[in-house]
Order: sequence, then structure tokens, then C-alpha cells
Amino acid sequence: MRIGSEKPLERVQMHEVAKEAGVAIGTLYRYFPSKVHLFTAVMADQVDRFRESIRPPEPGVAPEDAVGELLVQASRQLLRRPVLASAMLQCSGLANAATVGDAARIDNGFREIILEALGIEVPTVKDVTLVRLLMQCWYGVLQSSLNGRASLSDLENDIRLACWLLLAPRSNAPGREENQKNGRTGDREG
Repeated sequence: MRIGSEKPLERVQMHEVAKEAGVAIGTLYRYFPSKVHLFTAVMADQVDRFRESIRPPEPGVAPEDAVGELLVQASRQLLRRPVLASAMLQCSGLANAATVGDAARIDNGFREIILEALGIEVPTVKDVTLVRLLMQCWYGVLQSSLNGRASLSDLENDIRLACWLLLAPRSNAPGREENQKNGRTGDREG
């Protein structure tokens, strides 16, 4: 993490990582055959640590707003070390789930975090799809911020809006049938 925080991904050398970790280069490659494997594992570890730090939402907070706050918190944590965040996002985005096991750990971890914040114990196919779309959107918003195309304020507003747009119409949202009867399909008033 220290090396990844100091150097952009393309300048990180695996022999330097092995030396810093105090292991032989062969041992490092046995567990992490590439930088993609290494930084995807670092991100998976960060997801696990983030999950342990989550506090329950305040009573009365809409579930989609609670998820928005969770993702804003996660974004702030990641952006404290922008060089490392860029490496983790780039590598996890390149990681093939069939060959990089930690890619699935990241996806599953964030899906569980979001479903828990939504209060969904048994998600429908639509719930899982909406969460997957939200995660893809979140990664894109984070990358835009890391690339200097969006301010921190824009990032936070975009995340909150994406949560509302994608999660408010979920299949088990309270009052969903009533809203559909009244012609409301997800447009937020105010």
C-alpha cells in the first residue's frame, strides 16, 4: 500500500514490493502473478476494512440515502490516497473474475454492504442488477474525480443522485406499488 500510494501503477515494480514485504520475488509471484492481482487484492482488503467500519444509518433515513452516504464515505477514504486509489480501481477494472479471485471478493463485498444498508435480506434479480449498475456508476464517478474531471463536491452529489435514481425504484421499496398507481416512476420532487 505504501509503494502504491507513492508511485503510479506503471512505476510500481514487483521486485520492489517483494523487497519491501521481505519475501522472495518468487513467493510474491506465487500469490500475486501480476500487479493486477496485487492491487485487486489490496482493494479487496480495503473493502473488508471499510465494511468493518460501517455504522448503522440514523433512524428514518431512506435506504437509498443511507447507501449514498456509505459510498460517499468510501469515496472519501479512497481519495485520501489518490495514487493508490487509481491503481486499485484500474487493476480491479481490468481483473477477470475467472482468474483474479479478489475481483469477485470486491464485487460481493460491496453488493453485501449495499443490500444490508437497503435492508434487503433476500434480493431479487432486479435488486442485484440495480446494485451492480450502481457499483459501475460509482467506479466511473470515482475515476472521473481521480482524473480531475469532477470535483469532490460533484463526486458526492453524483453518487447521491445515482443512488436515488437506481435504488428508489428497487423491487421491494416501500410504497412502490402506490407510487406506480399514482403515476410516479422515480422522479424525485424538490
